[in-house]
Amino acid sequence: MRVTPETVAAEREWTRERAPEVVAVINETRDALGELFGTDVADVTVAAYRREVDAVFADGDLAVNVAALVALMRDLDVTADYPGFVVDELLGRELAGMIAGTQPLRLLGEATFHYADARTHGTGDDRAGADDLRIVQRVRCLFRSERISPD
Repeated sequence: MRVTPETVAAEREWTRERAPEVVAVINETRDALGELFGTDVADVTVAAYRREVDAVFADGDLAVNVAALVALMRDLDVTADYPGFVVDELLGRELAGMIAGTQPLRLLGEATFHYADARTHGTGDDRAGADDLRIVQRVRCLFRSERISPD
């Protein structure tokens, strides 16, 4: 794999374009966690999600690593999916932690990825890493609420 500035830009655009789908999943997860822990959690908007994508991809070193992991997960496929569970779990948790930030948000991001992964399943035509990317893309919005206004 070769990661160039063009690769990073393409992964940023791909991630931004998925906003409507990802925001719906973010809000489902926020609702489920809010219910689980007995608290109200505000919804995230498409605009807030895109701001967070822009923030991640504006951080040079982080952007390169996030772009590489997203590209790997987009291309990951394993016959019958289950044998790929370990590798897509590993990549997904690492990406979720990286996006969430420093501790304790990193650990919360990884744990939330695992929780959401058990609740999210792709279609039979999806690659093994596709459903995990839907989960990972919501992690930053789940835990960066101090930076996300419900606009």
